Amino acid sequence: MAEDLVLSIDGMGGDNAPDIVVEGVDIAAKRSPGVKFLIHGDGARINALLERYPAAKAASTVEHAEKSIGMDVKASQALRQGRDTSIWNAVQAVEQGRAHAIVSAGNTGAFMAISMFRLRKMEGVHRPALATRWPNLKGGYTVILDVGANVEADGEQLVEFAIMGEAFARAVSGKERPSLGLLNVGAEDQKGHEEIRAAAKLIRESGVDMDFQGFVEGDDIAKGTVDVVVTDGFTGNISLKTGEGTARLVAQYLREALTSTWLAKLGALIAYGALSQLRTRMDPGTFNGALFLGLNGLVVKSHGSANGRGYAAAIGVAEKLARSHYREEIVRNLDRLAKAEAAGAGKSMEKAPDNAPEKEAG
Repeated sequence: MAEDLVLSIDGMGGDNAPDIVVEGVDIAAKRSPGVKFLIHGDGARINALLERYPAAKAASTVEHAEKSIGMDVKASQALRQGRDTSIWNAVQAVEQGRAHAIVSAGNTGAFMAISMFRLRKMEGVHRPALATRWPNLKGGYTVILDVGANVEADGEQLVEFAIMGEAFARAVSGKERPSLGLLNVGAEDQKGHEEIRAAAKLIRESGVDMDFQGFVEGDDIAKGTVDVVVTDGFTGNISLKTGEGTARLVAQYLREALTSTWLAKLGALIAYGALSQLRTRMDPGTFNGALFLGLNGLVVKSHGSANGRGYAAAIGVAEKLARSHYREEIVRNLDRLAKAEAAGAGKSMEKAPDNAPEKEAG
């Protein structure tokens, strides 16, 4: 591995690739001069774009890929046609040790399937999870997982998500001890279904090193009550999409209100600076960059519709993770979890006292 940090980039993934990809690389290259990029995709198109972005050109090496995978291709099809596509080659660069992390705005299912096939799951992880961030009222963001990789998750898998999500939050936020909660229908211990209560019990009894705050509710995500909110992919995806839809609704209402009359337009002009700041805070691209947790490699997913600034934010997530001890922390807590489960299984297998009646003396 080269001394510089190297990030592998899927140059053809996303709604507006490769244009926004190269623009994002340029922004990231200016922000972090020591980072190098391997950009995979149509060599002629990408090299032509790099002529317009000197910082990206100086920091990048282009590796030509004959094909790309469309956004509507199923994961099973992607695996069959994957070889020599931009996503496949980007993942393979990390597998071969030529890069530290991968970033793609391409087909989520294809990206996940190829990453799992090439990199495999970490030992001790039953299922990988997808983690993302949501802005909160405290001025920062809340990490949410799983947001779509697994429709269902049992108690043990939820604890694995908690371990991985907590390490992710520490890497991207810099907080030494991020707080964590399990998403539930109430904060009381008796609330929720069996699996969520089992997960809470296991976290408390397994000795995993984390600041567990118990159960949280849906509104706690935006409040920033805890730094990490853990749930299954079904609930997490619905929560995320509901939040995104609400943000768009509020933005639309605000636009309509500020353009409804000439007086409203004048007020908007006077408040232009504050409104621009609000728009930036509400822009999903500010927190772009979800991570496939639990794989033997760092795999960062950008929004498919991200602009250059949003793509640069996803690259920033990959850079922070690559410079952190994220994987070592996960391994350490997974080991504690495995030992606790083994101890629990051992106790349950201990022989019960022999209560059978003694034979009468003959």
